[in-house]
Order: sequence, then structure tokens, then C-alpha cells
Amino acid sequence: MSNKLFLYCLFLLITSPLLAQQTFDGDQNIYDESTGIIYDREFTVDLKILQENGFAVGVNIAKIKTYYLTRYWNFELGELKHHSEFRQSFDFATSTSRVSRAFIFGKQNNLFVLRGGFGEKRYFSEKAKRRGVAVGISYEGGLTLGLLKPYYLDLLRATDPGSVPDFNIRSEKYSEDNASTFLEISRIHGSSGFARGLGELSVVPGLHGKFAVHFDWGAFDEFVKAIEGGVMFDVFTRTMPIMVESPQVENSENRSLFINLYINLQLGKRW
Repeated sequence: MSNKLFLYCLFLLITSPLLAQQTFDGDQNIYDESTGIIYDREFTVDLKILQENGFAVGVNIAKIKTYYLTRYWNFELGELKHHSEFRQSFDFATSTSRVSRAFIFGKQNNLFVLRGGFGEKRYFSEKAKRRGVAVGISYEGGLTLGLLKPYYLDLLRATDPGSVPDFNIRSEKYSEDNASTFLEISRIHGSSGFARGLGELSVVPGLHGKFAVHFDWGAFDEFVKAIEGGVMFDVFTRTMPIMVESPQVENSENRSLFINLYINLQLGKRW
């Protein structure tokens, strides 16, 4: 996402709890003065947006231990992108019926991630049972599996002299043998589509961690409505080749450590 959009979401994250405190209906909170917390389990769905155009969707299975503490298991699927990725497209007038799709110049692999981790949410005070918004922190650590999928381009290839047409279109992934063609912008017809390369996934193990400020509207209502903003990292056992490292591709250095700011919307239910 663009920096302006990310900053706008961050502004909403900071200001929304203040507005929510003014409109909260105290009767909706399920904290009971005599019995304490009524619900002790929680299931939520995450929608996470990363600063560098990454994303993740996941689920949390939680146990509410005390008013101040909730412990959870998290499982999520997402994608990590290189900071230099830029989508572009050309309008080709060819005799074929093949559609020219948008593509990312210099991209070698998609990097998808499967995360599984254990974490805690800790609230700062009991003000939520009176005012409707619980403020706290959340933190998590666990395992990551990086899934590298080859990125295919439709490349224009010359045919035999005198043939009609004098070119054909071939779907190819990057290799040392086709490096000059793969990185020649005039030979790129477009990307080959998402499904191409799914049967060639390679797995790289790693670790991840997260830390966030957490805002929960009606911290112990039946329905969970929360938002958080924080920082997360993924580190892998080797460098992840998302981009082709070449002078023709600007800022294409690959890495094994990914650090991102993120905003997470969390919805779910307690019982």
C-alpha cells in the first residue's frame, strides 16, 4: 500500500478508540461485577495489511485467563513482497488472442508464508468495563514456512525467418540461460498468471514475531471488534530470492529478514 494510505489507516487506529468511548453502551459489556468474566473462550479472524504491500489472513483460538490476560494460538497465510516491486503493463497489438497481463519487472519468485504461533494479549486497566474500549498490548512468536513459487512471464520469442507470424509467446521462469531475455523489457508480453508455477513450490523454514498496541471495543462483549497496529518480523534460514539481483533491476538485493509495520482488523466471537 502507499505510504499515504498506510498513514491514514494509522490515524484511524489512534483516533477511533477515542470516538468509541463516547458512544459505547455500557449494557453491552458482559463483565459482571459479582461473577467476573462470563466468557472464557475466544475465536477471531485476522485481516492484516503490511506496510510494504504484504498481507495476511488468519485465525486465533484463545483462552481468556483473567480480565487482563488472554492467551491464543494463531495460524495465518500471507505474502511478503520485495520493496522494489512495481506493477506495469503494456498494450500489445499482436495477431494472437493471448491477453497481455500486468507484470513486475525483475521478479523471480512469489514468497508466500504460513505462520503458526503462540501469543498473549494483556490489557492495561479495568476501564474497559465502564467505558467500552480496552487498551493493551499483544505479542506473539512462532514458526514460519516460506513458500517460494516461481514467477512466470510471457516472453516474445523469434520464430524461423519467413514464418508468419515472425514470433511466438512462451511462458518462462527466470534461469541463467534466459536471463538476457527475461530482463529485456521489450520482450515481455506480460505475466503468465497466478496459477503458473503452483506445482513447483519450494519450502524454506523460518521464525516470526509480532508486537502491537491493541484496542478492543467492549473487551468482553460476545462479539469481538478489535484493531491493532504494530511491528512484525519474519526471518528465514537463507536469503529469499524474490527479485533477480542484476544491475538492470534497481534496488534488487534480496534478504532473509523481513521487518514490517502492520495494521490488523480482528473480528470474532466469545463463548
